[in-house]
Amino acid sequence: MAQDTLTIVSWGGAYSMSQLKAYDEPYTEKTGVEILHEDKSNQALAGIRSQVEAGNVSWDLVDMLQADAQRACDEGLLVEIPHDEWLAPAPDGTPPTEDFIDGTLGDCFVPQILYATMFAYNTDAFPDGGPQTIADVWDLEKFPGTRALEKIPQKNLEWALIADGVPSDEVYDVLATKEGQDRAFAKLDSIKDHLIWWDAGAQPPQLLADGEVTIATAYNGRIFNAAVNEGQPFEIMWDGQMFEVDGWVVPVDTGDEDAIKEYLNFATDTQRLADQAKYISYAPARKSSVDLVGNFWKEEGGKMVETDIDMKPHMPTTPENFKNAIQFDTEFWADYGDALEERFNAWLSS
Repeated sequence: MAQDTLTIVSWGGAYSMSQLKAYDEPYTEKTGVEILHEDKSNQALAGIRSQVEAGNVSWDLVDMLQADAQRACDEGLLVEIPHDEWLAPAPDGTPPTEDFIDGTLGDCFVPQILYATMFAYNTDAFPDGGPQTIADVWDLEKFPGTRALEKIPQKNLEWALIADGVPSDEVYDVLATKEGQDRAFAKLDSIKDHLIWWDAGAQPPQLLADGEVTIATAYNGRIFNAAVNEGQPFEIMWDGQMFEVDGWVVPVDTGDEDAIKEYLNFATDTQRLADQAKYISYAPARKSSVDLVGNFWKEEGGKMVETDIDMKPHMPTTPENFKNAIQFDTEFWADYGDALEERFNAWLSS
């Protein structure tokens, strides 16, 4: 007998709400299958490991970051997905393997959204205009104030090299050398006394709103939400955005594979990924979805209502925003992460 429920693990908050509206409610209306959500994606890798090892897998689909998905796939914890067999083609017949943004599909991974970590600033702090380049972030004289960075080496070392003049398309080649690593840490050192550190996505908007910092790295959806729904005077600086993808994986030994395939086919088709962008400013992972992205919808009086905000200019993949984007290199960090994290932690405490 076919499953009448699916248990899906995601991140919670506005992101899970965007999935509920774009995927789950229309899927339940179409099929009668109830979607049960667990907001445990921040422990997804550990959760899948423990469930598979115990032989008791209760999660049908899990929303994961691409790097963690690759690790889980390499460990044999996930189902390998034949993309052109399981997923829907684009409306013009383009197969999924040609329609998803290049480099985003994985052996066990189906991307949903592309999101950016980038710099944002409080416009009240810079009445004559805020920073426009990564180099500006390091210019304490022209753009004074404390900066907030995530408490990890990832992205910070790349941005430090860009601020020091390394072209964005050469960053990982340089960072792979000891000289490049020394250069990145020296550049970070030059603003170390003007930094505070965050470790949760909700913190940067709060730090900016409270005036504790003038510039912060943040996830683009968090800044968009604070500016649009809370009226905060925030501006995103798209130069040097580091983009990543987030998407679905299927743990091995889970439930009814046919039911999971049916949901995955529906939830990752062209229309559904475009619909998700109505509710959150993350870009759809399919090329064919981009032109279908419309206006922002938000909740008012218990109902979702359409606003007059065109979402296209707020997408990380909009050409103007994407022109100096950097794809976060998960393979580089798999190879160099342990050593650089150890050095970064030592640098923090020095």
